Amino acid sequence: MPAAISAISYYLPEKVLSNEDFFREFPEARETSLEKVGVRERHIAAENESGSDMACAAAEQLFSEHGIDRSTIEFVIFCSADLDHYTPATAGIVQHRLGLPQSCGSFDMFTGCSAYPYALGVSAGLIDAMGLGNLLLITSSALTRKIHPRDRASRFMFGDAAAATLLTRSETGQIGPFVFGTDGGRADKLIVPHGGSRQPLGPGSYEEIADEFGNVTSPAHFQMEGVGVFIFSMKTVPPMVRGLLEKAKLGMEDIDLFVFHQANVFMNETLRQKLGIPPEKFVHCMERFGNTVQSSIPIALREAQKEGRLKPGMRVLLAGFGTGLSWSATIVRS
Repeated sequence: MPAAISAISYYLPEKVLSNEDFFREFPEARETSLEKVGVRERHIAAENESGSDMACAAAEQLFSEHGIDRSTIEFVIFCSADLDHYTPATAGIVQHRLGLPQSCGSFDMFTGCSAYPYALGVSAGLIDAMGLGNLLLITSSALTRKIHPRDRASRFMFGDAAAATLLTRSETGQIGPFVFGTDGGRADKLIVPHGGSRQPLGPGSYEEIADEFGNVTSPAHFQMEGVGVFIFSMKTVPPMVRGLLEKAKLGMEDIDLFVFHQANVFMNETLRQKLGIPPEKFVHCMERFGNTVQSSIPIALREAQKEGRLKPGMRVLLAGFGTGLSWSATIVRS
């Protein structure tokens, strides 16, 4: 498609929860396998910090860091589950707060851990169909506020963040092809059961549930079946990657860098080995961030760029997988 990623910036909340902070709160967890997740610290959104607050901070960072004129933005997509209101769309609120032109189109979208390749596909399609020059894609996650205070596994793994990506028209076509997939029959593997229209919050919403590992949650909090998600990833991601390469008429050796959703290091390292990807071509980027859901891939891309691993002209394979259950992948030229 005639679109390219021109620039990425990200925002991290000020509060940091280090592993030492975590183990002081949960000393019994120090002898478990939690550290295999590969996180050393994670950022936590402030109590009064909304998803749109983080989104605007990431966009402002993008404008200042890359010298982007905000008056040239023609469309904004807000990709997040952390909406300001039931209605109106938060994308419009972000448009106004950023001082973007009123001629700018906007909408919200969300597909969780697989969101970034999904959003790139939608963005590239809009640029192609509407002849747009510049589109602003913002991902934002404050999932930690939906995690029960005594859910040790989830609190250790997840962090909050927002990322802003500028996509521009490019006649050379630097994004695609795409592969997408959905298995809504396993939606309960990653879910907040209560709080939506299907199951509104009620008297039993905060009744605590403990699993066999001592993690505590409730129907009003985030729930993850770790083993089920791991099995899903092992079965889904390798054929997705191979299918995308076949669609693009490329081999593994034609990809310069692989950037997967940063679910956890153990899972991604297992996938890397399963696919036979050389370590030098694979990005791990969780140590300072944790799993930042839809923001994990753009953060990893920006970090790889800063470290000199992502260079102009490289062919990069992006793969997202998780909540939904859903999966997505694409290939971009840096």
